[in-house]
Amino acid sequence: MTLCQADRSALLIIDPQARLLPAIHDGDDVVRRLVQLATAARELGIPVIGTEENPDGLGPNVFAVRELCDRTVAKFFFSAVSEPGFLEQLPAGRDTLVVAGCEAHVCVMQTVARLLEAGRPVKWVSDAVGSRRAFDRDAATARARSLGADIVTTEMVVFEWLETCKHPAFRSVLQLIR
Repeated sequence: MTLCQADRSALLIIDPQARLLPAIHDGDDVVRRLVQLATAARELGIPVIGTEENPDGLGPNVFAVRELCDRTVAKFFFSAVSEPGFLEQLPAGRDTLVVAGCEAHVCVMQTVARLLEAGRPVKWVSDAVGSRRAFDRDAATARARSLGADIVTTEMVVFEWLETCKHPAFRSVLQLIR
């Protein structure tokens, strides 16, 4: 695996829906990390794509995340990749997908598995994925690694995107994670 490169990355945030989040283990921390990632991505010119599972039934993503997405895609398959035309909607030239969201062992896992099958490199942001039970999140992380996803953390991704303390956005992005 390689380091995350800002000019080759897109951030994919899976289903952090407001109705679901109160049941997510450490849900407030997951949302905080999602906001950090999405805010940093926007500041660095990295596309941010969100998904919402059955939004008519489960409602929209939490507002703090939804407002940071360049686009939000409604889906009904657990794997976003199984939605017709989903892969074609991903930004051209962005071959590495940084993936986070809920639930780790269902929609995030199935999306990541299908992305890897499609030959797309994936960075699984381990501190920005959540499930109702911690053991489901942990099992999904282990499985994602075994399938070929690179396991990273929010800070790893952000500092790899920045690459240097001389980056013009270094100080402002640093404030997001400190």
